[in-house]
Amino acid sequence: MPVPAPSGPPTSIPEAVPRRAARGWVQGPTPDTVAEQLRSMELLINRRLDGVLHGNHQGLTPGHGSEPGESRPYQPGDDVRRIDWNVTARTNETYIREQVADRDLLGWLVVDVSASMNFGTQPNDKAQTAMAAAATVGFLTARSQNRLGAVLVAGPHIHVMQPRAGKNQVRAILASLASAPASDGAGQADLSGALDRVGAIAHRRGFVAVVSDFAGDRWIEPLGRTGLRHEVLSIIVSDPREHDVPPIGIVEFVDPATGSTREIRVTAKVQRRFAAAATEERSRRLAGLRRAHAEVVELSTDDDWLGAIIRHVQRKRTQAVRGGVMPR
Repeated sequence: MPVPAPSGPPTSIPEAVPRRAARGWVQGPTPDTVAEQLRSMELLINRRLDGVLHGNHQGLTPGHGSEPGESRPYQPGDDVRRIDWNVTARTNETYIREQVADRDLLGWLVVDVSASMNFGTQPNDKAQTAMAAAATVGFLTARSQNRLGAVLVAGPHIHVMQPRAGKNQVRAILASLASAPASDGAGQADLSGALDRVGAIAHRRGFVAVVSDFAGDRWIEPLGRTGLRHEVLSIIVSDPREHDVPPIGIVEFVDPATGSTREIRVTAKVQRRFAAAATEERSRRLAGLRRAHAEVVELSTDDDWLGAIIRHVQRKRTQAVRGGVMPR
């Protein structure tokens, strides 16, 4: 099947990362081959981020800074510059003001690696692109020492990873993504269940990044509920062939979620109907994301996925500077 030329310089993802295991989420040490490929992805992402965000700690999460917290009695060794003179004057005892770091943000990754994400007509399929997007958001979050948790979705299978800080947590999330269970024919991704799981666990306001192709519409209401409490970034992953199929004659279409197949003769008329349906589906998806007040980044398997996320970060930084607030 012919494919169009890439519209931008694609970022190559390390090949041959086995994303599927026989059954269940694999526990235990990461195989050496997978660990090496994940390290290559980490180096690729961090080098690009260093070149663009060098000298600036702002990203998808708040940067350096602090806000006033509670006052407490002075103890030997406390910094005298933090003395709360108002409380000290009222009580005739020395009090200091605790400082709460405003960049202590709790982030969550909701990543879909279900059967529909295995599709791809480029060197990088949708699941690989989703893993790379999750890695980029994760390492951006780790730069500010924020805690990051994850809810991973593979069809009906959901895997929860409790929030922790540091790059080792990002590496653990990527290793779990690389060992997701097979979900071919198991049904559509339970993205709504994953979002409800985040809502049940994340009681404190934070940041939620959802990486998926957002198939169907059952995720719309749960995402809206998530957006009421958290800042939501939705990263849509697609492939060029999902928007346009060339008139190539008889072809067999397979629904990876259900395993059902259908043979269709692709003519110019079918091509036009396919493109119109794809446009309608994209409009429905974007309308649902807007109702949830989610930021949107659209990624394609034939595009520069890392550049798209970096451009979003830079745009948020510019908006924050103009608006006089710290970006998240």
